[in-house]
Amino acid sequence: MLSRPKSTIARAARAFATLSLAATVAVTNTVSAFAQNVPVVRDAEIEALVRAYARPIFRAAGLPEDGVDIVLVNDQSFNAFVAGSRLFINTGALMSAETPNEIIGVIAHEAGHIAGGHQQKLRNQLERAKTMAIIATLLGAGAMVAGATSKSRGLAGAGMGVAAGGGEMAQRSILAYQRTEEMTADRSAITYLNATGQSGLGMLKTFGRFQSALSLSGAQVDPYRISHPLPRERIANLEVLVKKSPYVEKVDPPALQQRHDMMRIKIAAYMGGQAAASRLMRKMPGSLASQYGDAQTSYLFGNLAGALAKTNALIKAQPKNAYFQELRGDILMKANKPKAAAEAYAKAVSLDPARSGLLPVSYGQALMAVGTPDSLEKAVVQINKGLARDRENAVGYRHLAQAYGELGNIPAADLATAEGHFYSGAYKDAKIFAMRAQMKMKRGEPGWIRAQDIINYAPSGKKK
Repeated sequence: MLSRPKSTIARAARAFATLSLAATVAVTNTVSAFAQNVPVVRDAEIEALVRAYARPIFRAAGLPEDGVDIVLVNDQSFNAFVAGSRLFINTGALMSAETPNEIIGVIAHEAGHIAGGHQQKLRNQLERAKTMAIIATLLGAGAMVAGATSKSRGLAGAGMGVAAGGGEMAQRSILAYQRTEEMTADRSAITYLNATGQSGLGMLKTFGRFQSALSLSGAQVDPYRISHPLPRERIANLEVLVKKSPYVEKVDPPALQQRHDMMRIKIAAYMGGQAAASRLMRKMPGSLASQYGDAQTSYLFGNLAGALAKTNALIKAQPKNAYFQELRGDILMKANKPKAAAEAYAKAVSLDPARSGLLPVSYGQALMAVGTPDSLEKAVVQINKGLARDRENAVGYRHLAQAYGELGNIPAADLATAEGHFYSGAYKDAKIFAMRAQMKMKRGEPGWIRAQDIINYAPSGKKK
């Protein structure tokens, strides 16, 4: 089930943002904190599809398949960015892209940044730029002191100019470097697309979208004060490479396009509401994606009986679709039928080719709602199974803590609560519950050791 975060939509890095040197340093130095604070969206179906898009690209880029986490961000803008070993993709990009190839092109570009080590290189470049700015400031200060002692206003004014000019020079230097890295990532993306037998037309369409948006805004952009090349430059540089590719006319397989369409309608229903989903459905009349959107909107906006009938029809059309079974489980849970919902989630787990950690957690929630001692024991097993596949699922730990609590296993409940706080970034609360758990555990047992790890954890740059 697509989760809708309660946090307000955060505006991530903009393609044509003008960054000051100080802002660029701040963004680079706090990238981990930013990654924790973006409004993340979790959904087994969408994560599996985007991972399917990324897998061959990562392989072509020489990146380990499991070495890059893909994170969905609740933001309506068309954007993606990398932070450490994580690739962030906005739901706005997924919903706006009409074909898989457009998103695959975006992923290929970001893979170019990761494979090229651009983040570390940018940090090095920032250090050089900071040094340039400091030297210029010191030179300017020296000139101003000399002007003051010699009572020369001209020399003092020149000193101020040196200081200001040094900062401007450092800023332009880093922005020029970023533009170069963007062009390098574009070329790498074409290489990866060719290696996987895919067209680069999706990339051109994306840059065309940026160009149209820039033209409509009427903004006068200084090409030396932006972190990305202008869209027309990117299109001009890539068009020749794209059109000479033997795969330029290659289109996405129909089955993949169908999954893409279902993803778009699902995001529209959850993030944009009934009207947004209806607009997309009208563009795909009679399609399976349109039927899926109809079932989703019925579920979200109160017609549970209709949603169940529509979902059963979808299951009849595709009996092995895990996510149709997941939707059936969601509907039954909302209708207060946890036993039937648990059966649907169990089927979803068994059919899921991606082995998502989210589905077993949903299965466990349904078992908890059944409420018998046996179902609670099974819930613990299922939620632990999900967390083993998805260790950073903070919400899953909260459900696990509740299940352990209802079974009377308080030490395990406290440890699960500690884990939930830990993966939410609430380290102080995590340590409190880890200490509570330890007090009721035998020294040296696995739970005690994990609690000790949480107690000893110190965020980067901070003392325990």
